[in-house]
Amino acid sequence: MQKSRPTLKDALAEINRQSLENLTDTALRELAVQSSKEFKLSWVHLGRVLYSVWKDKLFRAWGYEKFETYIAKEVGIRKATAVKLLRSYFFLEKEEPEYLKEEFSQEREAAQVPTYDAVNVLRLAREKKDLTPPDYMKLKKSVFESGKDATAVRKDLTSLIRQRQPMDPDEERQKRSEVVVRRLVNAFRSFKKDAQTLSLLPTHLIREAEELIQKIERATL
Repeated sequence: MQKSRPTLKDALAEINRQSLENLTDTALRELAVQSSKEFKLSWVHLGRVLYSVWKDKLFRAWGYEKFETYIAKEVGIRKATAVKLLRSYFFLEKEEPEYLKEEFSQEREAAQVPTYDAVNVLRLAREKKDLTPPDYMKLKKSVFESGKDATAVRKDLTSLIRQRQPMDPDEERQKRSEVVVRRLVNAFRSFKKDAQTLSLLPTHLIREAEELIQKIERATL
């Protein structure tokens, strides 16, 4: 029977029993993994709490007229961050509730836990009409199964949308021409380098070849 991985609570309890320096390599390794998971999941817990505070307007009973004032003075995060947390958490609760179950924090590997920025990109992607359901599922897997960060998810989203958008014929023709010229220039440069290294051509011809390459680049690329 496979031994279950110790929880962060178990690891912290071990630290309380002995100094960090006396931990075994295995215990220290597990502590790093579990601490990372707790750190990455903290936004989900914070988002859940803040959503309750915002939804029930509890901050008013605590002497604050506005939610952002409460956030700034008591929680200590910027309004923009709080809004992104709220929207990301609400998105999970509404669209992906299975990821808020207990299994979300207990079974998922630390490297697979999504950041709130990545979830926010997924939320925005869900609203885009140019994105097909299969494309959305690809992004969803990259966020919840691969744990990609927001930058990578945003890049994937841009690529998927561009693939679905028809290219202008003139623009497509221009891109093909650029590819052909680039290949020609690269081949010309490779030949010039070999000719120079192996002394296949006189120096003045090699110099003229370099000038010709530069003229082609300036004129077409």
